[in-house]
Amino acid sequence: MFGRRRKSISRGEAVYLFTPTKHAAEDFLTLTTGSMNYHRPWVYPPIDLKHFRAYLDRLENGYAHGFFVGRCEDDSLVGVININDPIMGGFRSASLGYYAAGAYGGRGYMTEALALVLDQAFTMLDMHRLEANIQPDNAASLALVQRLGFQKEGFSKAFLKVGGLWRDHERWAMLSEDWVAAHGGQTAGRAVSEVV
Repeated sequence: MFGRRRKSISRGEAVYLFTPTKHAAEDFLTLTTGSMNYHRPWVYPPIDLKHFRAYLDRLENGYAHGFFVGRCEDDSLVGVININDPIMGGFRSASLGYYAAGAYGGRGYMTEALALVLDQAFTMLDMHRLEANIQPDNAASLALVQRLGFQKEGFSKAFLKVGGLWRDHERWAMLSEDWVAAHGGQTAGRAVSEVV
């Protein structure tokens, strides 16, 4: 249900990040079922409670870090960003996955939200490198990473199985030192532990 007060992880001007929990199931499933035509063929997020619970289990077991994106003005859930399959040690890298609610696409919410996630990844999570693998025809996603300064590293044929098909992807990456240098040591948002 929209309008619910949530504890934020990090807050920007228009959006804030909060932790995915079972209490957000209704909002999440409203976003994913209502945006299927907007998401496909790029991403196939959970559209039922069983698969939402499996997503939460994946987060709880450390296979990903998940962030829900709330809109400051009314607490609407406008998107989801995941840091998938993190490998630490000498690698400290992971891949990004993200999707917005179709009704909120093209308003800059995901640009601000992904900047907040990059801040979290490179400070709180101590990541060194994040990779975004994007299907070549996904113009909105390509524009998003370009706005934030990701660098294109290459092209991978039949890289990921999405929607039952092996799909080509472009590889884009951001390094922690490049993110910090581009922002002069300032983060895109402010980490908070408050109820918004």
